[in-house]
Amino acid sequence: MKKTNGFIFLMTILPWLTVPFLGVKVLRRFLPASIFISLYLIAEGRFAEKKKWWWFPINVKPNMLGELPLIIGPFLVGALWILKFTYGKFNLYLLINIIVDSLFTYLGMDLFKKIGYATLVRLSKFQLSIVFLIKTFLLYGFQVIYERCFKYISPSKQRIVN
Repeated sequence: MKKTNGFIFLMTILPWLTVPFLGVKVLRRFLPASIFISLYLIAEGRFAEKKKWWWFPINVKPNMLGELPLIIGPFLVGALWILKFTYGKFNLYLLINIIVDSLFTYLGMDLFKKIGYATLVRLSKFQLSIVFLIKTFLLYGFQVIYERCFKYISPSKQRIVN
């Protein structure tokens, strides 16, 4: 149990140590989409809890989603990094997400089950892959809409006004 708690803590904190390498402009540009997908994940987690799609026997705190460390750690920060390197190149974005999501689904879930952090209940690994694919499209779609609404201007295209 103590090892699992340490693992959960590191899983949550370590991704945040990479955030300074993203840069302020990347954060400003992609943080809204990352927050959106994190909020979506929280809602999905509540729904999945009721439908028993997966089970997290370890709760960080009572009445808190067991997957919250995953959401605020690797998923939120990972979304920032993936958008940084792939936004505007949809095929690359899709390929990278499929690879990362497959690694999580087929290797990460086995690790989580082994250490007693999480297990799939009424969802197969293939179905979990489909759930991840839906989130892939939601994240990219949100970013596209966000940039259309707020007309993101890259720093190289800004005019200097006297």
